[in-house]
Amino acid sequence: MSHTYYSQRKGTNPNPSGLPLSDVVDLFIRVFDQLCEDGYFHEAFGYNCVDAGDVDGTVRDIELEILLTIRKKHLWPMRANAKLYTEDDFFDIVEFLYQYVSKPIDGHYHSYNDCGMHWNTFNKTQGQLEYRQKANSVLAHYEDRFEVSSDGEVLRKPEAGFEQIFDADIPTKDTNVEDRLKAATLRYRRHGSTLDDRRQAVRDLADVLEYLRPKVKSLLTAADERDLFNIANNFGVRHHNDQQKTGYDASIWLSWMFYFYLATIHVVMRKIEQQAK
Repeated sequence: MSHTYYSQRKGTNPNPSGLPLSDVVDLFIRVFDQLCEDGYFHEAFGYNCVDAGDVDGTVRDIELEILLTIRKKHLWPMRANAKLYTEDDFFDIVEFLYQYVSKPIDGHYHSYNDCGMHWNTFNKTQGQLEYRQKANSVLAHYEDRFEVSSDGEVLRKPEAGFEQIFDADIPTKDTNVEDRLKAATLRYRRHGSTLDDRRQAVRDLADVLEYLRPKVKSLLTAADERDLFNIANNFGVRHHNDQQKTGYDASIWLSWMFYFYLATIHVVMRKIEQQAK
């Protein structure tokens, strides 16, 4: 559990809800510099040697690679362009670097003029894991809630108390259910997701429950089953008709419905799995 310091407990800290984007970008650049010094980007971006000069990595031109992949100019080098970063720019860079980080495993020390380590063996998976941990330690200070996923994608953090449901295994061998759940979760949590994106995510979860409905009937009373589907059907999420309720705060209700359906699906699938044993 993280420690809270005096001004945070007293309520006088100038940043009680987190740091603004510019400060978080600066923190990230300093973490990136340390990773570079430790060799985590030597394989991809190369390094400087007092004897050999600039030694190329697998990416010979980083700006070109960014232009080809992100399709943006003026993102690299970070320190020279960081003051102009939007949130989208920053998260693009965070995701870009995830693709090229690798942990140095073996190499030799170049002692001349204290040049440093020259690495020749790297572990990409371990590097991405450690990069993700460090990136998330920085994003934890941001005033908005985001994190880097295990796939290297910046996603909105789960609401407090729901973190475990995203890490839990999906208890089914039905790829139709598994794929729809994963797609709905990504649609909902992606950075920049709109209300329409979130509404579609809720609709997708409701469709999963509809697919499971024949099995749900044996787990719930008729009244409970009816209520379960009335939520989506009566709040302008699934079927459109003039009886639906649409005058509600969409962002709040969609959030509630998303987590309600996601949790319900996990419970239902676990009950189905237990019955099958």
